[in-house]
Amino acid sequence: MLKLWLLQLSLVLIFCYACVVAEARSQQLKKTYVVHMDKSTMPATFNDHFEWYDSSLKSVSASAAMLYTYKNVIHGFSTRLTAKEAESLQKQPGIVSVLPEVRYELHTTRTPEFLGLGKSETLFPTSEVQSEVIVGVLDTGVWPEIKSFDDTGMGPVPRGWKGVCEVGRNFKSSSCNRKLIGARSFSRGYEEAVGPIDETAESKSPRDDDGHGTHTSTTAAGSVVNGASLFGFASGTARGMAAQARVATYKVCWLAGCFGSDILAGMDKAIEDGVNVMSMSIGGGLTDYYRDTVAIGAFTAMAQGIFVSCSAGNGGPYANSISNVAPWITTVGAGTLDRNFPTYVSLGNGKSFSGVSLYSRRPLSGSMVPIVDAANVSSTSSGNLCMTGSLIPAKVAGKIVVCDRGGNSRVEKGVEVKDAGGVGMILTNTDSYGEELVADAQLLPSANVGEKAGDAIKNYISSDPGPMATIISRGTQLGIQPSPVVAAFSSRGPNPITPEILKPDLIAPGVNILAGWTGAVGPTGLENDKRHVSFNIISGTSMSCPHVSGLAALLKAAHPEWSPSAIRSALMTTAYSTYGNGKTLLDISTGQPSTPFDFGAGHVDPVAALDPGLVYDATVQDYLDFLCALDYSSFEIKQATNRDFACLSSKTYSLGDVNYPSFSVPFETASGTWGGVGAPSTVKYTRTLTNVGTPTTYKASVSSQSTSVKILVEPESLSFSRQYEKKSYVVTFTASSMPSGTTSFARLQWSDGKHVVGSPIAFSWT
Repeated sequence: MLKLWLLQLSLVLIFCYACVVAEARSQQLKKTYVVHMDKSTMPATFNDHFEWYDSSLKSVSASAAMLYTYKNVIHGFSTRLTAKEAESLQKQPGIVSVLPEVRYELHTTRTPEFLGLGKSETLFPTSEVQSEVIVGVLDTGVWPEIKSFDDTGMGPVPRGWKGVCEVGRNFKSSSCNRKLIGARSFSRGYEEAVGPIDETAESKSPRDDDGHGTHTSTTAAGSVVNGASLFGFASGTARGMAAQARVATYKVCWLAGCFGSDILAGMDKAIEDGVNVMSMSIGGGLTDYYRDTVAIGAFTAMAQGIFVSCSAGNGGPYANSISNVAPWITTVGAGTLDRNFPTYVSLGNGKSFSGVSLYSRRPLSGSMVPIVDAANVSSTSSGNLCMTGSLIPAKVAGKIVVCDRGGNSRVEKGVEVKDAGGVGMILTNTDSYGEELVADAQLLPSANVGEKAGDAIKNYISSDPGPMATIISRGTQLGIQPSPVVAAFSSRGPNPITPEILKPDLIAPGVNILAGWTGAVGPTGLENDKRHVSFNIISGTSMSCPHVSGLAALLKAAHPEWSPSAIRSALMTTAYSTYGNGKTLLDISTGQPSTPFDFGAGHVDPVAALDPGLVYDATVQDYLDFLCALDYSSFEIKQATNRDFACLSSKTYSLGDVNYPSFSVPFETASGTWGGVGAPSTVKYTRTLTNVGTPTTYKASVSSQSTSVKILVEPESLSFSRQYEKKSYVVTFTASSMPSGTTSFARLQWSDGKHVVGSPIAFSWT
């Protein structure tokens, strides 16, 4: 027993000694720390802050050196310390914080990870099933040589595919493969309007000379590519939303624009070829559905079982700016990611402001240079916009120039500053864009800043006799909160054509998105940008649309029997409109909570959409009834749908009966509408839910912002005994008289305890 006890004691001592050694080694292991100093508490014994930083560091470590010193984002430095040294430094006066450096792992455009796809891959259909789905992209064509169209490991092309790979002067049949299975171009309408295509300037083939089409198609269904980035920004693994799906491209847009005849021809062929999803980041003016080329083509596609998604437009933050509003189209707005590309503007008065930039070449030197407001160094009345040829070189040379956003493209402003001899540009938002920060791969050191920072920088310039500044880039930053927020440029409702249909339907990532790019032009798309990249970072609802197109392809693979409206419903009713703390998603243009007129049903959540519980399915007949409710004649219905259909005089058609996953209820305030001053107005909407889950009972609940509208749901519960069983309900809205222009919002949810089937409700008084 004594020997056993001594053996156990010796083992304990050995173990304790090992612990002590391990702890000692841990204390000696150096890590990088960021040391934030309180600038205002520097002792008077020091001549400058750098001397103070060095003294503070030497007090805890004789060997440590400063890696960087910071004077913009924080005042302080970074260094390598042991845990004990860091703890000692933290206790010193004047130290705000000593933070261990965080290691970030970047993935793709980041959207698969941001959307939860990376953590839930086992929930999605297998690659073999995904590869049966074909995403047709109508855009500016494709650059087939990039790795995003690699077909390694993919099986034969789906047997039902009828498309072709058109051959052109610079496009071969071998340009297509088992990933990019089809490519066509349509230019007749374009050439009729503009003249014969100059093949020295653009390709009369499916080849993408612009980059937009390659970016959207790889966002939707690009293959997995390791080591993707733009000049080191957003480095990681690139992949489309449906990375195993097939891609077919239809070039309907050219350097001088997109024309309706070409678009319709492209849609026509896509339907014939056998695509399952049609993605169009294209928009035009608003008109009746029977005059809308995209709406007309989309109706036929929908009737053939093809999911059609379109961009909402970049007319935000203005109300009624939404486009592609037909109810058979899924209309996608844009939100942000939790990723940024921080760049800091440091002024001569000691103040600094954060912005964003993708400039990667030679930075400005650490010393400051003169800074000027473009409005004061221009030959035009709109000089603040830095339009081409507007800046006076003698007043710009060697200086940083502050330009306002708007009027021309952001990168064109940078070129104007560079051509005039400027060494840097600060691009400031006006009130239309608020604090939205969109990054650009400018040709000179630059920083895009929000409206508040821009105003402060301009005030400094106007008040200081010798204003100075510098610009410093800090690469890529993750974990930005809050995210997502609604992009300022994302077009908004209410729906100008049919106020009873809420648009956009939902939002998806559309700001600073990394995806494939053409080899024909540089990342800015400008003629004098000679840089060549395989991936580019750009923004717009053009980027959010293919996210939803790819996600629809995943749902189609998982549920091949679902109709386009069922897929859209799953994406909408599972979308989220609040953060984890319960607060509503913010609108970056105002900094205030956004509304369903901004985000529709909310931000897409593809993992939840796989199992929505219930869906609002809509048939061709439902949409024909919708057109009857608009009082369309048989001729107009024929124009819109390519179908012979006559509305029944014996039937009452209501826009409130369209089986849509969201509700928009406009009330009129004109005399007589309310039946007297202060009298309530009552309308009823009917909806039908289809059970796509197991037998269960769902109960309804309603939450509302105000008491101006009473909401009654009948019945309050729906019991389903089998899959694909349908149940209908009626919602009665009783509204008090309100001033014209008033809006209010509510939410209706059906839940069985596991699933939440949510629908936004928007009220407006006109």
